Amino acid sequence: MADLTIVFADLTGSTGIYEALGNAKATEVVTQTTQWIGQLIQARGGRVIKYLGDGVLLAFADNSASVQAVTEMQRLYHERISNWPDNMRTMKIKVGMARGEVVQQSGDCFGDAVNVAARLSDLSGADQILSTATVIDQLPFDTDIRYRNLGPMNIRGKSEPSVVYRIEWQREVQSEFLTMQAGLHALDSPDAYLSNSLMLSWLELSMTFEASDLPLFLGRGNDVKFMVNDPRVSRLHARIEQRGDVFVLVDVSSYGTWVRFSGSASVLALRRQECVLLNKGEIAMGASFDDVSVPTVHFQCSGTGRGLG
Repeated sequence: MADLTIVFADLTGSTGIYEALGNAKATEVVTQTTQWIGQLIQARGGRVIKYLGDGVLLAFADNSASVQAVTEMQRLYHERISNWPDNMRTMKIKVGMARGEVVQQSGDCFGDAVNVAARLSDLSGADQILSTATVIDQLPFDTDIRYRNLGPMNIRGKSEPSVVYRIEWQREVQSEFLTMQAGLHALDSPDAYLSNSLMLSWLELSMTFEASDLPLFLGRGNDVKFMVNDPRVSRLHARIEQRGDVFVLVDVSSYGTWVRFSGSASVLALRRQECVLLNKGEIAMGASFDDVSVPTVHFQCSGTGRGLG
């Protein structure tokens, strides 16, 4: 057995490719993309274990090299598709990573790290890199890699929740993370991330949502579950979904969303990006908190009785 960092890189959102090009040509594009992923990773010290249709299973002996390689892969891929037609840019890469003892047999890999990396790839969203603490803990102290602790998540096949991190590869997101880091220290222990209901309030409107109600949209459209009727708010402005045991806010608006957590003066600006909703705080929709008239939704996550409320 050997200690390896296992990487699952999967393509998602390829429907636009098939609609634009037809099955034969689209399959060729998908195959070329997975081959490109494999070649790039091999050039940076990784090894291709196998190709899986629209995904690639990869392994690294050097943990730091694996993180550097997948963040570079995401950046280069976005440059690669920047000139593609709009309906083809929907095909993105999502990544799951884990490190541990791996059995290598007949050109394949087996072990808990392989299974967990696959599950994290399933949980990951487009453009995301999710990893276990075993990957983050082995990064050098002075690393320039930035990451967010998403808290404990239930991973299929694991008896206990595992702490999951999201590795940031977009430079603008990395700078936003740095402004948030001090504020996040004021939050409770990791158990404070576990959530099973969410209360939203704006003006006289107050609603509580359970996990079974998600995903839900906030906006000024008539078909959203939480309506904020203000001209600065998009019809479908933001989506809230549950991943594992955390609530994730995804900005899908025209003018952006700003999040501020209770106990912190730092503000996270989202432009077609996302963040985990921690404990309680405020969501400004369509303008920053600097505008005193901005429609502001208050949120509060309620959990399992281990630090939330």
